[in-house]
Amino acid sequence: MSDPSAEVAAPAFVGRGRETAVLAGALAQPPAMVLLEGEAGIGKSRLIHEHVAAGPLGALVATCPPFQESLTLGPIVDAVRQSRAGAGLSGMRVSSLVGALRPLFPEWSADLPPAPEPLDDPKAALHRSFSALAELIGHLRVRVLVVEDVHWADRATLEFLLFLVARRRPALSLVLSYRPEDVAAGSLLLRLSSRLPAGWTQVRLTLPPLDVTATAGLVSSMLGGEQVSDEFAAFLHDRTDGVPLAVEESVRLLRQRDDVVRHDGEWIRRSLDELAVPPTVRDSVLERAQRLGPAARRAVEAAAVLAGPAEERLIAEVAGLAPADARAALAEAVRSGLLADDDRGGLAFRHVLVGRAVYDAMTGVEQRRLHHRAGEALERQQPWPVVQLSRHFQAAQEFGKWCTYAELAADHAGASGDHTTAVTLIVRLLATAPLGTPAAVPLAIKLATAATARREPVDDLHHEVIRTLRDVLDRGDLAPRSQAEIRNPLGRLLLQAREFEQAHAELSRAVPDLAHDPVEAARAMTYLGYPLQGPWPAAVHLRWLEQAARVAPGIGTPVDRLALTADRAAALLALGQEDGWAVAAELPNAVTDAEERRQLARGLSNIAYVATGWGRYAYAEARLAAATELARLTGYVRLHASAQAMRAQLDWYTGRWTGLADRVAALIAASDLETSGSLEPFLVDGLLHAAGGSSRRAEQRFRDLLTDAPVDSIAALPVTPAAALATLRLAAGDVDGAAEVTDEPMRTIATKQMWVWASDLARVRLDVLLAAGRAAGAADLLAAFEQGLGDVDAPAPRAALLTCRAALLAAGGEPDGAAAGYAEAAAAWQALPRPYDAALTLERQARSLLDAGRADAGAALLSDVFHTLAELGARTDAARVGTGLRELGVEVRRTWRRGRRGYGDQLSPRELEVARLVATGRTNREIADALSRSPKTVAAQLNSAMRKLGVTSRTALAVKAIEAGLLPGDKD
Repeated sequence: MSDPSAEVAAPAFVGRGRETAVLAGALAQPPAMVLLEGEAGIGKSRLIHEHVAAGPLGALVATCPPFQESLTLGPIVDAVRQSRAGAGLSGMRVSSLVGALRPLFPEWSADLPPAPEPLDDPKAALHRSFSALAELIGHLRVRVLVVEDVHWADRATLEFLLFLVARRRPALSLVLSYRPEDVAAGSLLLRLSSRLPAGWTQVRLTLPPLDVTATAGLVSSMLGGEQVSDEFAAFLHDRTDGVPLAVEESVRLLRQRDDVVRHDGEWIRRSLDELAVPPTVRDSVLERAQRLGPAARRAVEAAAVLAGPAEERLIAEVAGLAPADARAALAEAVRSGLLADDDRGGLAFRHVLVGRAVYDAMTGVEQRRLHHRAGEALERQQPWPVVQLSRHFQAAQEFGKWCTYAELAADHAGASGDHTTAVTLIVRLLATAPLGTPAAVPLAIKLATAATARREPVDDLHHEVIRTLRDVLDRGDLAPRSQAEIRNPLGRLLLQAREFEQAHAELSRAVPDLAHDPVEAARAMTYLGYPLQGPWPAAVHLRWLEQAARVAPGIGTPVDRLALTADRAAALLALGQEDGWAVAAELPNAVTDAEERRQLARGLSNIAYVATGWGRYAYAEARLAAATELARLTGYVRLHASAQAMRAQLDWYTGRWTGLADRVAALIAASDLETSGSLEPFLVDGLLHAAGGSSRRAEQRFRDLLTDAPVDSIAALPVTPAAALATLRLAAGDVDGAAEVTDEPMRTIATKQMWVWASDLARVRLDVLLAAGRAAGAADLLAAFEQGLGDVDAPAPRAALLTCRAALLAAGGEPDGAAAGYAEAAAAWQALPRPYDAALTLERQARSLLDAGRADAGAALLSDVFHTLAELGARTDAARVGTGLRELGVEVRRTWRRGRRGYGDQLSPRELEVARLVATGRTNREIADALSRSPKTVAAQLNSAMRKLGVTSRTALAVKAIEAGLLPGDKD
């Protein structure tokens, strides 16, 4: 018999036993990061709310809205605000730093400390906001921060999560839920999930669909706990693929339509063949929505337009319902299961797909009408929710208000350091709104300025900005001055996008019409003077720098003049011009103004970098130390990270390798490193791996660097990874591959006469030419190197030039001359000092001595080289030299390989690593990926650990290890 009056209950939490255990195990070992992934409706939020948000873990739950242009840190800010609803910050003792949060929590202004002095560096401002927000979360005693739907997170929120991870706060764990298919290719979520510092527990938990048994259990829990027929369970599973939300929605619809009935003590489908369950959630949602009364349907449509948790009052106002009617309508919508209380005093759809289905079913006219109402209602709130207002008035096609609020939202985002949101809002405005040229020009200038302030890698948004600015320029009715104010930043954006000739053209066209702004004119000239890639010879760059020098005196503020001087000095030195040192000497030794300190720090840092290219290491270290101190005094976080990165490269060159690998690993794990554009630690990591014998990992590093190197920098960083990659390929016998990777950087150096940057590249390029049988080409390269370097006092390229001369002598069958040449070159390398290069050059001298028949001298020198390389840690090279010595009959020992200690019945460190990851529920393959080992090695270490602990299962291993105190258990 049918029983249509029977209530359909909320579904029980079923089929997630394993996932619950893994989640609990991970959170018992803080700090932990749980990456909870799965498709829409799969049950990520249910798992979180059942075993994290509702538990005793002290969780703070943030939810990301489905809009990329949400205000800076919006999800985290909203979560904190809700956690202190009605209480504010009263009674909470926070430091003065928390005053930086006033723009984010204006309603708490009475409780917040005064706002600190504004920072001109956007990254420093954002970092300060991060630190303040982290302090506030700490005062809330949060042990688990949950961020749901993180695939929709704005960039600032993701950067904040990276910041929290880098702080290594031991008591805080992260649970992030997302849909893998909706994670953008360049999302920071990928970095967040792949570069955890040591000590973190990481679990990647993928929620699969329910199987038939779990599907039956879920349906049974909704229908009074009574059994569900096998046929009905299989039918539902087949039609819904076991997605919990689809199963639940289908059951509700079937029950409302009286298509599911009790029969012989179990629930069955009335006719499995005649009536099909709707295949998608959308179909079920729409049919349920149509069964609502008119008022309830209007309330649901208003909620769909608001597209997020909203108060009853706001939904009623948008729906046009009186308070009494609204209460009844919302109660009906909640009973239908379409809307639910979000535990924060608001109502929202149970899943975003439900709201989207309702919204898409509305006519365009009705959508615009409700967006207009939503905008008018939100205009009465203080402070204005400008992002939401922008979205609603855009959808309502009220372009005037849309422009007003979009620009306000962009200004707020930019002030908080979130330039990506600012850019997104203005791009959408310029691309869509019917703006006349007088209104479009200031927006285009603002867009260009915000876009140049972004620190993200070149992405789709970057290219969209370029297209938008070009569209504005193509209007044809712009005044020359307006064109120049757009072309100037557009040129810089084109440089970043590697469109060098277009960038040069835009900057060149901008300069004549920037007379009203001589500072920007001088900056554009200086950019044109940078020796970036492109077809222009050094003479072109030098003419622009000379023009900038004529304009610069007396213009702008002291900050402007200091920045222009520093940039011109660095550009001249990058071009190998000795007079760059005199320009650098014009920089003051000390300044007191905060912005002058930041500009001086930046300038000294750039000059230190080019000094490294020249081989003036003591000078570089002194400038780098001064830049680091200035960065510390001004809170210039990005430059501080960059300075540390450059110091790592100096330590590599000068042979200070002890502990360098650990420092480099820590720098790579730091959240501020890549945003600073500092790739030196990645380079040094590759060089250390190449010298240490991990050639495959080193090659991957070098390839990545050649792809990722910043193109708008004076730093010639791509030259060194190209040389290092070519060295690896040449050692492997791949002469053609080594030639290919050195072709382009060698052309750039020759075209721009930047021979001061040829220390590494020219040597391997000459070896490649000789290995390819192109002796004439090698001779031409040496002649060009010698002529291009001239009499410039650059110790590193001088030593490289001596090495190349000796190599050509050796290839020409003159071993005695080559040996003498290599000895002179080795002495030059040692004087820098560059002990690694000196040792490699002495190895070449020794082989020339052997070729000259001076076996004893050659063998003795090779023996010295072997010990030098072994002490440095250059195992690859030491092994090669050792092989050569043994062929000469000289006994050598690999002093760096002392053998592994035995651990008896105790777990070794590697076995402990495997046991720790087993306890988090990972498979052997996942453990292998996490530890960069083969699955076979992991299996052997797992078996060994189980044997030592006397267990026969993975679960027993985890329990035994925790009980024995070998793995961390629950921590307070």
